[in-house]
Order: sequence, then C-alpha cells, then structure tokens
Amino acid sequence: MQLPKIVKVRQILPRPKLEDPVSEAVEELKKLKLDDKISNGKVIAITGGSRGIANIDKIYKRVASYIKEIGGNPVIISAMGSHGGGTPEGQKEILAHLGVTEEEMGCPVIGSSDVELLGKTPTHSIDVYCAKEAVEADGVIVINRVKAHTAFRAPRESGLLKMLGIGLGRAPGADSIHSRGVEEIGDIILELSRVVRDQINVIAGLAIVENGYEETAVIEGLLPSQFDEEEARLLKYAKELMPAVPFEELDLLILDEMGKNYSGTGMDTNVIGRWRIHGVEEPDRPRYQRVAVLDLTEASHGNANGVGLADFTTRRLVDKIDYKSSYLNCLTTGFVLRGMIPVTMNSDKEVIESALKTLHFAEPEKAKICWIKNTLFLDEMYCSEALLPEINANKTLEVIEDLLEFRFDNKDNLIKE
Repeated sequence: MQLPKIVKVRQILPRPKLEDPVSEAVEELKKLKLDDKISNGKVIAITGGSRGIANIDKIYKRVASYIKEIGGNPVIISAMGSHGGGTPEGQKEILAHLGVTEEEMGCPVIGSSDVELLGKTPTHSIDVYCAKEAVEADGVIVINRVKAHTAFRAPRESGLLKMLGIGLGRAPGADSIHSRGVEEIGDIILELSRVVRDQINVIAGLAIVENGYEETAVIEGLLPSQFDEEEARLLKYAKELMPAVPFEELDLLILDEMGKNYSGTGMDTNVIGRWRIHGVEEPDRPRYQRVAVLDLTEASHGNANGVGLADFTTRRLVDKIDYKSSYLNCLTTGFVLRGMIPVTMNSDKEVIESALKTLHFAEPEKAKICWIKNTLFLDEMYCSEALLPEINANKTLEVIEDLLEFRFDNKDNLIKE
C-alpha cells in the first residue's frame, strides 16, 4: 500500500506556569490559617491519589513537612477508588511508583481497603463510604488535579469533590457510584462529597490545574465551604488549557502508546472524541474514523482499561495486558466496551495499512492521518500531506520537518525519530 507522506508539526499551546509549585502549595495553605486545626499533635490525613500529577510527590512531601512544622502528625492515605486493583498492596504500589513512599515522604504512607459507611446521599440514596483513616484522623487535607472527566459532563467533574466522594470511598465507593447511570454521576459526586464533608473533619483542599505541557499552572488552597463554587470555576479554566488534536476530522489517528499515567482510560476520551459507553451518544466533534493505539506504557502495570476506545492495536500491546486489573475498571464502572480488545495486528505497519484498507480509499496516500505520542503530550505530532492546508491556516501550528516517508524497522514497527 502507498502510504501518505508526513510532516512533523509543532503545536503552540497556552503555557501559564508556576515557577515553584511546591512552595506555592504551602503558601496557599498558610493563607487558610490552619494552625489551630493542625497543632498539638493532631493527626492530619493527606489524600494520596493514583494520578501522575506534575510534582505530586514533592507537593505531598512539602505539605507533610509543613504539617510537622506547625505541630501536627501527617499521614498520607490511599484515596483512589478501585485503582490498584482495590487492594492495599496495589494502591501502595501505585503510590510508590509516583515516588510516594514513607522513606521519601518522611511520614507514614498507608495503602488500605478499610472503609466506613457514613450514610446515604439525600436525593439518590447512594451509600457513602469513606477511608477509615480519614474518619479517624483529626483533620483531612484533600489534594487533587481539577480536569475534565473521561465519562461525563457536569459543572464539576474530576477534582477535590471526586477525591472526597469516590477516591476516599475506595473500591466500595467506586462500586456504589457506578451503580447509577453515567448521566447522574456529576450530581451524585456533589452529594457524596457533601456527606463526607459533613461527617469527617475536612480542613482544606489544594486544587491543581495543569497546562498542556503537564506543568502546574495553578494551585489554590480552599476551605471546604469553597470547594463547590471554586472547583466549578477552576474546571472552566482547566478546559481552556486542555490540549487537543488540532483537527476536527481525521481518517486515522495513531497513538504511540496509551497508559494510566496519561489518563484514567488510557486514552483521554476528550481528545479522541469517543465515549464508548452503552446508551451514551458519541460526541459530534472531533470525528476520527479510525483510532489505532500501538503500545501500553510500563507505568500502567498491565492495566489497559480504555483499549476498547481504539479500533486497531498491536500484538505487543495485547501481550502486556493484565486482564484482572484491566477488567476491574470495566466491571466497576460498567463501561464494558472500553475493555474490549480491538482488531490486533502483528506490527505497526500492518495496523496502519489495515485501518486504511477498511476505509476503502482509492488513493490511500491522500488519507488524513495524525500520529501523536499519547493523549497528554500534544505539542508535537506527525501529520499526513492531506492536512497541510489546515496546518498552514492555523496560527498555532508550524511545520518543523518537511515531507517524510513513514519509516519502519526490520519488524515493521514505526521508527519515531
């Protein structure tokens, strides 16, 4: 098959950036005047999530140090729903991979599956669970990134409220919320978080927003009474900074790799324009006829949740799948389509040619193809020749390498540089 020629393209993304986000985190907490709530040996639980947030290990460490400085006893507790297989060992492994260990943090780091039932939400009658360590602590500081969710749209999506309502609920909390339809999740998370705030002593939150280069753009310290309003505001800003593939329509989108370190679904649904949820209509834009993913990151530890968002993949990706951890996500959320294995080929070249063949091009060399690293880093990409008119008309795009051929090694896998 005659494949299109490609050009290397740089995308210029908005780049607000904090020079010292670690120091900023503590300065934001100091503004909240928490000394009386932390001093005199009080045990303060810091929520430890599963996301690869920029500088998160350093932020946890500095917050723990600050708690000690004003007389408290910090402890970092797992708050990641069913991630890590929902087990203490799996959750501690995720935290350790993020650099969050007792040796590095200088305080206890607890991975646990222990929860307590706090009650039910008033409207939806959903069971509200919370980590036992958070219930027993003298105070809780919630730390999370605010961003668009990969399964629903609401005024508040992924952030401090989700950490309270689902992260701290661990596996039972994740099961509880996903027992309802996806269209209700936003409202349910809000109610869950309010029950948790009523029942345990949440003293503060640190809300983080990142730019499209995975750098910290904003850190804000918030009191619990501010969470609802301020998270909605920060989500709007996060969506303004969220990177995207700069084409609304493609014949084929190729991803070098997917992974839990890039998105909870391996590939960000907001970027590829696919939900793959039974009964939920797919987005109008972007519209990509075929999506191919070529590999799974080592940081995913075999968790390929979201692989079903693609149409084609490689044998090397499939051979890395840990089906137990991958299917746990699907069984918890009910989003079973996301766990289905795409058409699997032996090489990258076979994936690309097979995907184009299914589109029945008379001249496949004229196909609109965009080849990206993953759905998180979208500052550079390769684009087929057919996209040049759109590239030249877009002031945020610049061609940095002229027309090239797709290059493959002796195993017919793509040569990236």
